[in-house]
Amino acid sequence: MSEKVIKPRLIVLGAGPGDPELLTLKGYKALQEADVVLYDNLANKELLDFTRPDCEKVYVGKQPYRDYTPQESIHELIKHYAFTKGNVVRLKGGDPFIFGRGFEEVLFARSLGIETQFIPGITSMQASGFEDIPLTHRALSEGIWVVTGTKKDGALPKDLRLAMQSNATVVIYMGMKQLPLIAQTYVEAGKGDMPAAIIQHASLPHQKSVKGPIGKLPQLAEEQGLTYPSIIIIGQVTALSNQ
Repeated sequence: MSEKVIKPRLIVLGAGPGDPELLTLKGYKALQEADVVLYDNLANKELLDFTRPDCEKVYVGKQPYRDYTPQESIHELIKHYAFTKGNVVRLKGGDPFIFGRGFEEVLFARSLGIETQFIPGITSMQASGFEDIPLTHRALSEGIWVVTGTKKDGALPKDLRLAMQSNATVVIYMGMKQLPLIAQTYVEAGKGDMPAAIIQHASLPHQKSVKGPIGKLPQLAEEQGLTYPSIIIIGQVTALSNQ
């Protein structure tokens, strides 16, 4: 009986915001065909039930401000499993190309001659609709600024101050640790009354949220026990459901 011919392959797959039913059909098929799944802590573990019984599942989580699997180690795991097992699915929360370092993994795999494929996921900001927050709305928001609240040097991104000058909706990923500084920046710019919201565990049964002026958002978040993973949304669209 001939041995299986191994064809190294990496699929970088977006798991969506949390609800397993929000996975794309293409993503579902990819999981069914996977030999190995490398998954992180933001990917719903129920998605692993879509795999074959012989599929190997390896946790490579990165929990905020806690112990995590270094990116270099993840690269080595991609290399190891692609050449020893074949079809590797890298399952990442949300969309891997939006603050997910997914493209770094694609480039690494390609440098080794590994075939790659990208399957996008629904990013967490798109789950804002579950809290009656449209990201754009005619006459209120003509666009969206999407920025990270976590830079290596600990500073806020310069784009945030540029975004504050527009009427666009501002969405901040990985910003909960910086929430007091974000609020202070708006207050100092005379925009402390700008409507804002925080959504934690978007799309999941235990989803939590809070709405209020950005200047008071740190206090409101503490009172309601909101932490990470969460997204911060700032703009008039967050107050539409109150009108």
